[in-house]
Formats: sequence, structure tokens, C-alpha cells
Amino acid sequence: MLVAISGSSGLVGSALASSLIRDGHTVRRLVRREARGSDEVSWNPEGSEIDARGLHGIDAIVNLAGVNIAQRWTRDAMREIHESRVRATALVARTSASLSPRPRALVSGSAVGYYGLRGGEVLDETSAAGDDFLACVCKDWEAATAPARDAGIRVAISRTGIVLDPHGGALAKMLLPFRLGVGGHLGDGTHWMSWIALVDAVRALRFLIENERAAGAFNLTAPNPVDNAEFTRVLASVLHRPAIFPVPQLALELLYGPMAKGAALASQRALPRRLLDSGFAFALPDLRSALEAILRPKAA
Repeated sequence: MLVAISGSSGLVGSALASSLIRDGHTVRRLVRREARGSDEVSWNPEGSEIDARGLHGIDAIVNLAGVNIAQRWTRDAMREIHESRVRATALVARTSASLSPRPRALVSGSAVGYYGLRGGEVLDETSAAGDDFLACVCKDWEAATAPARDAGIRVAISRTGIVLDPHGGALAKMLLPFRLGVGGHLGDGTHWMSWIALVDAVRALRFLIENERAAGAFNLTAPNPVDNAEFTRVLASVLHRPAIFPVPQLALELLYGPMAKGAALASQRALPRRLLDSGFAFALPDLRSALEAILRPKAA
């Protein structure tokens, strides 16, 4: 296949590109500068500019562009979080629809934040959207794929949870304090964490690219979510460290502003029903096996 990827420098995008290339596929990375070879395509989503010639003949586009939400949510940051996703997706969708021939598939990012702050409610792809900031971002993000879908392109939406990898994302930030023995749960530890190992996130994205019947929203989360207290306990156990220093909610709110409640302490208990019903098998379906596979060689 010939696959174009936006957000290819991020944790998931870079791992996906490497996986495809290892298996003999060709990847074209969308880059925010002048392209330096045939494997790059220049674009500027803020200016609605893209070199569509570089996308000629592609079989699929994977759209993972968007600024990191793990920052203090000022008014400007929240606007950038929203616009970086919606503008990029709209540009990719419009460009896909204009190509001849058109790509067979657009796999576009979203997040379990779509469901809002839901406590311990069990969620699947049929659950209603929330109404908080991230839920509104996700709804607009997903809606921006409409031009591609209207043009007859198969569109699959990946509502991704917390991606676990020691080299990036939430887990990378947790490792140092936990290895020093000063880790602990966040707030009261009761919020649910819908997580997925990086290897399974990549496998699931490839499943959505390759499965011609995969359309609509899919939760990219492991089938066994846990609350934050359990996540903390298992992580500490795998690292052979104590976890007795909880981080109070007030401290998180002082540090991150609205991001504390809206993301760090957000509770979504999402299950990957559509992936499972489609025959996808997780390599690391439970938290302990995932963390042991990810961390034990490095923690020894």
C-alpha cells in the first residue's frame, strides 16, 4: 500500500509509519516545511495549504495531526487544541475528496474524550457524546471528515485512549516519580483510565486501514480499563516500588488549570466493542501484561 500520514512525528504516528515500512509498504509523511524527498508531502493546515500532487495514487490517509493536550489550558491553548485538529482534518478530508483516483480509506484520529466526564459508566461506540471542552473538540474533529465520507471514501474514526509507551505520552511522564518511589494516584484515584499499549494502537490503526468493512467510530482502547488507583497499584508493582504519595486534585488544578479536571482526572470507561466484534485480537489486553511487556526489560 501507499499510505500518507499526518502527525507522523508523534508517538503513534511514528510507530505506525515504522510498522508499515517494515512490512514493505510505502509511507508519505505530511510535513510542515518544504518536502525533502518523495516520501514527504508539504502542508500548512493553518493556511489550508497542501501539495496535493504528493498524494497522487495513495491508497489510504491516516490523519493524526493535533497539538498535545497535556499542557496548561489557557484560552489560547484551548483554541489551538481545537483548531489544530479541526482545520487539519478538514483540509485532509477536502483534499482526499478532490484526488483522482481517490484514496480508498481515511482513518482519522479522535479520542475517548468524545464521551465527556462519565464516571464509571461503561461506554462503547454507541454511547452519547459529552458536552465538556474535549468532547466538543472531538465532535468537531470527527465532523470535519464529512467531505471525504460524502465523496464515497471509507472513513474510520479512531477514538483513542491513553497510549502506553515508555518513550512518550502519559506513561513516560509517570515513570521517573514512580521509579524514585514517590509516585501515587491522582486525586482520589477513582477516575477510570481507558488505556491501550502502543503496539496495539498501531495494530488497530493498521486493522482500520486494511479492513474494507471498517467504517465509523472505533474505540482504540484495551478491553480492560482500570481506575487510576488500580493503574497506580499495578504500575508500582511492576516497577517494584511503593506508591504512597497521591497528588491532590487542588495541586493538579493549580498546575494545569482546567486541564486537570478535563483530561488528567477525566473518567471514561470505554470498551472497544466494535474492534472486538470485527475480529481484532489484542496482543496486550490487560494492564499487568502490558506494563510488564513494556517496562520489565528496562526496569531490571
